[in-house]
Amino acid sequence: MNLGPSNGMDWSRKPGSSEIPNVVDDFDDQLAADPKKFVVVHGAGSFGHFQASKSGVHKGGLSRPLVKSGFVATRISVTTLNLEIVRALAREGIPSIGMSPFSCGWSTCERNIAVADTSTVVKAIDAGFVPVLHGDAVLDNSQGCTILSGDVIIRHLAEQFRPDCVVFLTDVFGVYDRPPTDPDAMLLREIAVREDGSWSVLQPKLDTSRQVEMTVAAHDTTGGMATKIGEAAMIAKLGIDVYIVKAATDHSARALQGQLKENIPDDWLGTVIRLAK
Repeated sequence: MNLGPSNGMDWSRKPGSSEIPNVVDDFDDQLAADPKKFVVVHGAGSFGHFQASKSGVHKGGLSRPLVKSGFVATRISVTTLNLEIVRALAREGIPSIGMSPFSCGWSTCERNIAVADTSTVVKAIDAGFVPVLHGDAVLDNSQGCTILSGDVIIRHLAEQFRPDCVVFLTDVFGVYDRPPTDPDAMLLREIAVREDGSWSVLQPKLDTSRQVEMTVAAHDTTGGMATKIGEAAMIAKLGIDVYIVKAATDHSARALQGQLKENIPDDWLGTVIRLAK
């Protein structure tokens, strides 16, 4: 979505600013010119995983003071990040609205989504806004509380809305067969998902002795890349193409613009996950 900042209106201005802009007409005209609809979901990263991991929020036990304080600290962190992302989008003239799963009444049971009302998301989209959701600390009917991963949120939204595609933006070019820092790491360009949810690498052809290795950072409470691929596979089972690609590159722009629906160009760097044919 290419919406430039509206002339004279910085929608990201923080409260208390002495300048009060008043030119809004161009903003509305730009929105009307682009009918595409997007939902943005971001993870917690260093804003939330450390607090959640240290206090054990993902394991539950709200009766313990450490967990309860960690729940509060985690939510402060992830909502702070959400505000910064919404503000960054607003600076580009994108009318984004931050939405926290906890505040929208989402909850889990045994760490699986139990309640996830998307009606507010639908209303925001219909009103011309871009909803921005995030991984969050939520209540869990079984263990008291847990961390609801942004990857799980994306899969639930995909099931509800059946988008044209889902794009995961990362700080590396895609999924590798081992940690990207490994000099022998190989980019997996295409992964095929079978009806039973299992998957295999189509491109490149891997030697039978070469296994795909997945690692998870010690502070990551939601499973890291393994969870991301698992959720992406569930989305692909719906017949929705999933792209995992490096953010702020021509490769991610092409994915977001829907240019990869057929054959993947040889010069495109990223990973596509699709339902096996």
